[in-house]
Amino acid sequence: MKLMISQFVKGRVYVFVDAANILYSQQTLHWRVDYKKLKEYFEKECDLRAIYFYTGYVGENHKQNSFLEKLKSFGYQVRAKEVKRIKISRNVYEWKGNLDVELIIDALKNIDNLDTCILMSGDSDFASLLDEFKEKKKRVIVMSTKHHISRELIERAKYVNIKKLKDQISYHK
Repeated sequence: MKLMISQFVKGRVYVFVDAANILYSQQTLHWRVDYKKLKEYFEKECDLRAIYFYTGYVGENHKQNSFLEKLKSFGYQVRAKEVKRIKISRNVYEWKGNLDVELIIDALKNIDNLDTCILMSGDSDFASLLDEFKEKKKRVIVMSTKHHISRELIERAKYVNIKKLKDQISYHK
């Protein structure tokens, strides 16, 4: 049975994709999202006005740069910044490429241009953003997977499990 998000949206729709969160979801699902199919799915299901993609990148990675250019050619607004290597303790480093602030700024800049916000993330850091949208009487949908979605987001929005969209948005070679 195909999941149709059209029943949950109203009016003009903006989609915000937190790439890191979706990457973790894909590892759990054991299949990859085809971002061309994802955009086509939204175009079929609703009045898609914009789709944003937020990701960190590592230096001059040709494969990653090629992927980001492909997303742009599909019509995504790509926001990317280089990840930083942060020292956690002696000889222990962590890679950080967080674009939560950029996502929030873009979302708030567009609050008057949309009726429905679809957030593809499960990160609890976005709870306040969803509160702001709801205060402005905007419809809010979060898309993620089980174990990658915070309780704070589930409490604030309609939750759609990406797993249910496999037939429509999974990547096949």
